[in-house]
Amino acid sequence: MKNKLRSVVLYLIVAACITCIAATGLLSSPDGAVSDELYHSPAATDGEIVVIGIDQRALDALGPMPWPRSYMADAIAYLNADEASAPAVIGIDVLYAGESADPDADAYLAEIAGEYGNVITAGAATFGSDLAGEGEDFYMDTRAVLAWDAPYDALAAVTETGHINAMADKDGIIRHALLYVDTPDGEKVFSFARTIYECYAAYHGLEVTSLPETDSDGFFYLPYTAAPFNYYDEVSILDLLEGTIDPEYFAGKIVLIGPYAAGLQDEYRTSIDHAAPMYGIEIQANQIEAYRAGFLPKEVSNTLQLALLFAVSFAAMLWLRNRKVGFSVLFWLLVSGAWIGICLLAYRMGFVLHALWIPLAVTLLFVASVAANYIRAAQEKRKVTATFGRYVDPAILKDLLERDAASDLGGKMFEIAVLFVDIRGFTTMSEALDPPTIVEILNRYLTLTTECIMRHQGTLDKFVGDCTMAFWNAPLPQEDAVYLACCAAMDMVEGSKALGEELEKKYGRTVSFGVGVHVGPAVVGNIGAPQRMDYTAIGDTVNTSARLEANAPGGKVLISRAVADALGDRAETTSLGDTIKLKGKAEGFETLTLDSLQRNARRTEHQ
Repeated sequence: MKNKLRSVVLYLIVAACITCIAATGLLSSPDGAVSDELYHSPAATDGEIVVIGIDQRALDALGPMPWPRSYMADAIAYLNADEASAPAVIGIDVLYAGESADPDADAYLAEIAGEYGNVITAGAATFGSDLAGEGEDFYMDTRAVLAWDAPYDALAAVTETGHINAMADKDGIIRHALLYVDTPDGEKVFSFARTIYECYAAYHGLEVTSLPETDSDGFFYLPYTAAPFNYYDEVSILDLLEGTIDPEYFAGKIVLIGPYAAGLQDEYRTSIDHAAPMYGIEIQANQIEAYRAGFLPKEVSNTLQLALLFAVSFAAMLWLRNRKVGFSVLFWLLVSGAWIGICLLAYRMGFVLHALWIPLAVTLLFVASVAANYIRAAQEKRKVTATFGRYVDPAILKDLLERDAASDLGGKMFEIAVLFVDIRGFTTMSEALDPPTIVEILNRYLTLTTECIMRHQGTLDKFVGDCTMAFWNAPLPQEDAVYLACCAAMDMVEGSKALGEELEKKYGRTVSFGVGVHVGPAVVGNIGAPQRMDYTAIGDTVNTSARLEANAPGGKVLISRAVADALGDRAETTSLGDTIKLKGKAEGFETLTLDSLQRNARRTEHQ
């Protein structure tokens, strides 16, 4: 219960950390890039908005800007020459602030613009930091309008004006538009695009769409329709001045005239295309398109999205804990894919969600869970290795873990050499000595048998009281398994002599080993139930080895004829014939004592 509570607290802390990172804005740039790619894709336009560029061709022919204001007046006059084919509205994205050095040109432009009544001019605010507030409640307004550059008086008097200010997000991408500007004189000036749209709607008798919801600074999310150059039909202002294009092409449309050359420094990176710059006049066209379509999606509250991010992160950790990789991958893909689908659906319904937050959080948690599970599995493997390694030779243990054989219930038939060893005289000694001493002596003997088994690459099966069982040639095949088992048996007998002498001096009592070794087929594997299993060997070969040990005198090793044949001339044996009757064995089962054994005389499969 405590572990579960600690896990829950940890998950809450991690979810809170992820949420705080998102709240700080550190993810704004990558989230913006992902959201831009998801939400914005170029679409076909209906041709109602036409951009006429102050392009390089015009600059080459007319010289660098600023031009005489009479040029713009001539362009307006050409577009309005025939009232029947005049544009619905003409937006001039050029700032004509203050009188120029040519009063006649200023008067001419104001006269022409006022004559037709369909011209919208541009104004621009200068933003900066300034103290705001009343009384003692002062604060620093970092987006204060310090100045307002309006068209010169004569032009402003005969045209409507909209601001052309554009502000990029922190990553330099324009994703938002400024609906209005409050000038230092207290006047609210709507955007150039909104003003043009309302004039267009009035011209065609259309119902004006609602204003978009803005943040406290007057910004709203801008959905782009067209990519760079999509509103530009390569019509230059020079074509108007030279009269080489039919004005009827612009009849009833929105005509936007503005800078369209790199040298005029009116290029921006936008959310519809981070790579290709978009001229300011095209951004105005996209705003107008959004007003015309009435599609002005609202950004969902960050507070709500942060709460959702926290909940999803916490739930993801609960789900991913201790899951297999396959299920974790499926969960990661489903949640990430579902969120992208939700974002697209919400966008079509007019709501903007952070596309990256949840997929990124789930991805990080997925990677962390896989890493944690891997570490946990590695720790568990080390634990299994440390525990099981007390019973099995390291080489055998390595193979078991690699094949995951230690977790499968069942067994296989192997030809194995089986060794049983028991302490002679232990029962009598137990009656004479106190329990702690008995345990100490038993541990000394069992340590000796274990070391001998491990030294000769055996598998320590089990301890049964003062008896030890081991086998060779399973679960991995071993060269000369019988010889290895007999080497272990002889080491046990030799080692018990020194230990017996020590006990004789210390306690006045001694003990010795009786060992039995047999070779034959047996079933080796995990025997038992899924809840409790033993890795052991069963079969007649095991029983025969146990009965040989039971009949072995202290300090002796009894082996079967099969073992003696496997040892060949490397061993000296004494046949006891069938004088020792083994339970369950027919007459004629030959028993032998193993008297001596050549060392370092292992045979290989190639010998």
